Amino acid sequence: MPRPRASRSRGREVTVTTAPPVRRAGRPGFARRRGAGPLFVAPFLVLFALLFLAPLGYAAYLSFFQERLVGGTVFVGLDNYTTALTDPLLLHGVGRVALFFAIQVPIMLLLALVFALALDSGLLYLARVIRLGIFVPYAVPSVVAALMWGYLYGPDFGPFSQLSRELGLPVPHFLSESWMLGSLANIVTWEFVGYNMIILYAALRTIPQELYEAAAMDGAGAWRIARSIKLPALRPALLLTLLFSVIGSFQLFNEPNLLMKIAPDVISSSYTANLYAYSLAFTGNQLNYAATVSFLLGLVIVIASYAVLLTANRRRTP
Repeated sequence: MPRPRASRSRGREVTVTTAPPVRRAGRPGFARRRGAGPLFVAPFLVLFALLFLAPLGYAAYLSFFQERLVGGTVFVGLDNYTTALTDPLLLHGVGRVALFFAIQVPIMLLLALVFALALDSGLLYLARVIRLGIFVPYAVPSVVAALMWGYLYGPDFGPFSQLSRELGLPVPHFLSESWMLGSLANIVTWEFVGYNMIILYAALRTIPQELYEAAAMDGAGAWRIARSIKLPALRPALLLTLLFSVIGSFQLFNEPNLLMKIAPDVISSSYTANLYAYSLAFTGNQLNYAATVSFLLGLVIVIASYAVLLTANRRRTP
């Protein structure tokens, strides 16, 4: 019940009714809402366990066995890993992919950075059309892109070779052994420049406009603003694109697998580590050894990604 309380105001006694303190009971609705969080995450966790953890565990299980003509499947421990670490085909494939990464990724990220800065400058006419044109190659499936560029590279029927013959110039051998790695790098760069450009451009759009205005009031020009404001703000986005590039480069598969049909003398089944693991599993029927190669390739990707993160953190630390 409300309790009356007397108070005096300018000589008159006024009775004020106050309510008793409310005792807060437990909030069952809040408990239900808090318990609903795991239910929303449960579908992802189930799919993650079934589609990622379970196959990964099964592949790890296979890597410790070996299929033999006499005796069937036997447990060999780490013998498959010992063999893989001394396998020249795997080592050459990893080294070739590392060289591909060292050549292709800097060129691709530099082009993406230039395009993003040019679009953000506001000086380009038809900026939306240009942005869409740069991004469209990413929407083309890698299989279609590899087939298209394989036709363009063709020494007999490709337009580059036909144009060279018409002009009396030497026919470029884009599918030769000395040119093949550069030809693959060109295909991947054409595919993913737009993707990385969009990431960098989105990061540029998050920079507060007040920073540009303050820099302009201090007399900074466009180059100084790009160097002192935009590039430092792009470091996290550049790191993200670099990590994506590390993973994608060491998993290079579609482009060499398709060009292998056009240039079988140049691209072998062990041209890249990922292609080697695929060939072992589905052509050579060596599932146990293919699982071992896949695990070692994953370990290389983890080490390379960690090295990139460690280097970036050291540069950011004063």
